[in-house]
Amino acid sequence: MRNAGTRASIVALAVLAPFPALAQNAADVATVDEGPIIVTAQRRAEAQVDVPISITNLSGAALETASVQQLADIGKVTPGLRFDFAGGFFQPTIRGIGTAVTTSGGGGNVGIYIDGFYSPNPLAADFDLISVDSIQVLKGPQGTLFGRNTTGGAILVSTREPSTAGNTFEGRVTYGRYNEAKAEAYSNRVISDRVALSVEAQYRRGDGWRRDITNNNRRVGDYENWSFRLGMKAELTDTIEILLRYKHSDVDDPSTMLASTLETSDFGLGAPFGGIPGTYTTAKNRIASGSVAELMRANTDVLQGTVRADLGFADLTSYSQYRSENTDMSQDLDYSGLDLFQLGLPNRNETWSQEFLLTSKAGSRLQWTAGLFYFENTDTYITFIDNFGNDPNSRVRLGGSSTTVKSYAAFLDATYEFTPQLFLTLGGRYSRDKVVDAYWNRQFVATEVPVPSISNDKFTPRAVLRYKPTDQTSIYASFTKGYKAALLDVGGSCQTPATNFVCNDVRPEDINAYELGFKYEDRGLSFEAAAFYYDYKNLQVSIFRTATAELINAATSEIYGLDGSVRYEVTPGFQINAGASYVHARYKRFNNAPIYVRCTEAPPEYAATCGAGVTFVVVPTTLEDVTMQRTPEFTGFLGARYETEMAGGELALSGNLFYSSSLFFGPSGIQFRQGGYETLALRAQWSGPDARYHVALFGDNVTNSRYRTQAQYSSYGMGANWSQPATYGLEFGVKF
Repeated sequence: MRNAGTRASIVALAVLAPFPALAQNAADVATVDEGPIIVTAQRRAEAQVDVPISITNLSGAALETASVQQLADIGKVTPGLRFDFAGGFFQPTIRGIGTAVTTSGGGGNVGIYIDGFYSPNPLAADFDLISVDSIQVLKGPQGTLFGRNTTGGAILVSTREPSTAGNTFEGRVTYGRYNEAKAEAYSNRVISDRVALSVEAQYRRGDGWRRDITNNNRRVGDYENWSFRLGMKAELTDTIEILLRYKHSDVDDPSTMLASTLETSDFGLGAPFGGIPGTYTTAKNRIASGSVAELMRANTDVLQGTVRADLGFADLTSYSQYRSENTDMSQDLDYSGLDLFQLGLPNRNETWSQEFLLTSKAGSRLQWTAGLFYFENTDTYITFIDNFGNDPNSRVRLGGSSTTVKSYAAFLDATYEFTPQLFLTLGGRYSRDKVVDAYWNRQFVATEVPVPSISNDKFTPRAVLRYKPTDQTSIYASFTKGYKAALLDVGGSCQTPATNFVCNDVRPEDINAYELGFKYEDRGLSFEAAAFYYDYKNLQVSIFRTATAELINAATSEIYGLDGSVRYEVTPGFQINAGASYVHARYKRFNNAPIYVRCTEAPPEYAATCGAGVTFVVVPTTLEDVTMQRTPEFTGFLGARYETEMAGGELALSGNLFYSSSLFFGPSGIQFRQGGYETLALRAQWSGPDARYHVALFGDNVTNSRYRTQAQYSSYGMGANWSQPATYGLEFGVKF
């Protein structure tokens, strides 16, 4: 009944705003005197009301209200957006468009951009947020302006830049439940009237909230993450500016690896051999990890250079990036204490990218954006058997694989103003993608077996007709196309005797998207709504012909729905915002859909596959009109913020309630169901005069809602990751 009541209250708010999509807090929406909200969804600065894309725009204050600490937390204030993990792999889904595929060179279906730079590695895409100005979530394919692997949309993170406006320092420390301690600081120093430096740093650690039943209920899941970033901004001339940044981060957090045994209506317990007492647990706060500890460690180095030049007729921006990301994982794939199979999976990921962006000057009837993009990513996996330990001396080499992906693209997007009310946008992007220098390693001997290169060319157009009846209102109809690049299945079919060691041809995914939208912004009221329809083909999925997962193009799907949001400033000190999303996502026809079956119930032809610890096999089945994976039909949020003077300073009370209807974690869309759930974040903050310091009391998931955050599936067992229990804490901050 609690879920039903939560859903009813959000639906009631959605009736007032029948097509919900934008999540904003007081700082997100400017009043009529302050000017419109500015976004960069079309790669140039524009008023959000004039941009014909569904956008969730989140300010730093909005993130604070919802207790957002890492990128994955923004799902609580972005209807239609989910974040899932497959082990350590970070996998966003927008309006049903996502992927559960993990392979060398694979990547996700949602592009993540940080200060204009593409971050492709799913093992490093979820990160602690520090000095964030805003986050924009663009819903729907962004194949023209952002390119490959943006079939679901794009997430744009903008952080604070060094400034010559003056010297500043901001810092805060936090302490909360499970001994979580967090410290972060940002400092800006003016070197001259043209040069400024910034230094930012963050440290976060905490105790785990799970215990291991196979090791005297020892607490597991302790984590320690830290990062720092250096920045320099210099005006070389009156028309040329350069911004240089270096960031290093270090993560030691096994949370996504710690899973209890999955208990599901599909086949009962997901424990090996039906479950041997004392070797598994289905409890939310317990695991059975066996003799070897799980781990997830990563260190990242990023160098970025941004050059901005005023050419007179247009503005030129150059984005140059190098990323080096090294990850080590070790996961118990039987999710029990039996030590059947623990997989070690180190990864080395190296990225080079270069983009040139040319944008027109504001004021003319023709506004345009043109660009050139180059991207190169080398993604190498080494696999180990970690049954005897995951230190370098105990690991047994199993295999591995590697690919180098190269992408070249050119694009042009232009909007012409026929009249002050009527606008036409046309755009297109031509991309050429290659997968080269690919190989897989023969098991136990690590011999590199080269794989022939592949390439494909794609053209992704965009067309939008927009009507602006008033300065505060826009109505638009759009067509956009997106794609997820082709893959080399070096980790699967390339290594399978059943395919004679020939790699499956895994073609690009394609999506055609149609959207009708409405936007309004004036006098403290902001409203955004969209109806959408997607034709989605050639979905890249995993199946099991033998004990090895293979990638194929299998499913076609149809997605349609409504989403939107409303934000209203009741008084200058009281704001309410709400959003909701309805997504009807169905596999129209899913050939060879992976259905997990216990070996004791599998057809006779799978007898040879079962054995040697294998408990489950996948029986490929053709399905029609079934729910898509990881796609709840309804998601919504309700947020509020109240500010008043108190004791010479300001008291701010805020809260955010999020609800998700049920969904299926299984890749077929019909297995491993999670029911509906809600989370509630609350915050009370008092700021002193001139906001020089503040103290805050906060709580996240204060209703202690417990739900599965992921179902982990393999041939050896089935695992369940659970939501963290209620957390709360105190924060102290200074600013001068």
